[in-house]
Amino acid sequence: MPDSRSVPLTAVDALRVEGVDFSYANGHRVFTGLDLNARAGEFVAILGPSGCGKTTLLNLLSGFQAPQAGRVTVNGAATRPELPELGYVFQSPQLFPWLNALDNVRFGLRVNGALDEPGQRERALAYLRLVGLESVAGRLPSQLSGGMQQRVSLARALALEPSVLLMDEPFAALDAISRASMNEETLRLWSRLGQTIVFITHDIDEAVFLADRVVVLNIAPGGIHSELAIDLPRPRSNLQTRRLPAFLDYRNELMGRIAEVMAQSPFLLESTS
Repeated sequence: MPDSRSVPLTAVDALRVEGVDFSYANGHRVFTGLDLNARAGEFVAILGPSGCGKTTLLNLLSGFQAPQAGRVTVNGAATRPELPELGYVFQSPQLFPWLNALDNVRFGLRVNGALDEPGQRERALAYLRLVGLESVAGRLPSQLSGGMQQRVSLARALALEPSVLLMDEPFAALDAISRASMNEETLRLWSRLGQTIVFITHDIDEAVFLADRVVVLNIAPGGIHSELAIDLPRPRSNLQTRRLPAFLDYRNELMGRIAEVMAQSPFLLESTS
């Protein structure tokens, strides 16, 4: 089974993390000398149990938090939250309850001063159409299901047309059926739009289904435990892909690696017993 434990940084990397150290103000050390990359157009899943630094890593990639040493770059430029190349999808939709779906998608365009008002509305509607929600453009978030709200959140991030999309466990709160649907929707959009995606998850099946490469994190401050290239045919579907023997092989391999990570922490073993 292919295993890439030290992927070289290349000229086509959309994201680079080089020699990053990060600790919180209370002294909790999360990363020491962390190196990571994501190639242009690659779908990278970051996998690991709670406490390994998955969300901290995404905050470093986005520039919401700054490393004490090393650097993080997006398309060669130092990362920062307002970088136009970056899009961010959070764990919860975080929609403005007083704005309808169209205006929620349009919000980032307004803040960035992109296009005039008719152009903003046209683009927002186009991305609602892309996620299958053109018909609910006038509804408030409270009138939408959880899955629909997350689609609006995804459309809002995509409307800014970023080249790199950071996704922080965006479907964790959804029911199993909605989550499976959103997994397929994400792959459909990624295939069409071609962004680089870094996707945080604690779900092994989700990581295998989505990714070109899965990065397994150690318990902090251990950094990267290992990386696994996922060589499954695309396009992928829940019905067909999850039945493949290779899917189960990748799943079992990653389960073994997560078990190795958890064995480093007696607390994690106790919490899951």
